[in-house]
Amino acid sequence: MKAASDAPATGWLHVTNPAANELDALAATGLSREFLLHALDPNELPRLDRDASASLVIIRVPVRGTPGELPFRTSPLGVIATRDRLVTISRDELDVHDFAPAEGLDAQRPLKAVLRLLERTAARFLTHLHELETEVDQLEDQLQQSLRNAEVLQLLRHQKALVHFTTGLSGNELVLGRLRRDQHFPVGPGDDELLDDVAVEVRQAIEVTRISQDILSQMMDAFASIISNNLNVVMKVLTSLTILLAIPTVVASFYGMNVGLPLQQHPAAFVVLVAGSALLSAALAVFFYRRRWL
Repeated sequence: MKAASDAPATGWLHVTNPAANELDALAATGLSREFLLHALDPNELPRLDRDASASLVIIRVPVRGTPGELPFRTSPLGVIATRDRLVTISRDELDVHDFAPAEGLDAQRPLKAVLRLLERTAARFLTHLHELETEVDQLEDQLQQSLRNAEVLQLLRHQKALVHFTTGLSGNELVLGRLRRDQHFPVGPGDDELLDDVAVEVRQAIEVTRISQDILSQMMDAFASIISNNLNVVMKVLTSLTILLAIPTVVASFYGMNVGLPLQQHPAAFVVLVAGSALLSAALAVFFYRRRWL
């Protein structure tokens, strides 16, 4: 457990994946254990909750996934606001200053603190979306000549990451709408304008994510067809080469029989047979080439 002690704003504590004894210590200060456990649930959806002494806001933030699985996913970040304290709690290791402003979070203005977190979270989503797009562009170059499914599977992982992004951002938007109507979060100077700005940022992130998801879905369908077509081209070439090589094999098989055959006594029989086989194969190769089979 660690506190955001370097932030100049007072009353803000950030906790990362606390152990059982640390949860006991936090609960002993008056924080709801239920709220703490909700914030640590990896499947918790964005929402608002409250009890007699505190309010809980849960949002989803983007984090890097496990190598070889998802490139990115989302994780819950809980904000517990009491009368004089603000506690942020996350299950994953987060650099809270990526999601909190440089001046820290003000425990005396919980609405502004949550709005700043939502604003920074939307910006992080957009940053990671740009990274995903760059990786997809690199995969696109590889897929044009690919005969395997490995690149398509990588695109599928990126598509799953975008589904996580869409779900997380939609939940954050719902939380933002509830914050507008919630009377337990007092509106301070400039908060109305900040609400509008954050709503625009979150909506922009949602639209960009959905556009990227649609493009990636269509790209996967297209590249699945490209891989199948590339494989068909290779099989067509290999089949044509097999037929061309079959001509000398057939001629040699006939002249390997222990029966009377034309030219078998001729001194130049071998040269004639080799030349004839080569001419037949060349003529067939020209025919295949003109028909675009080779």
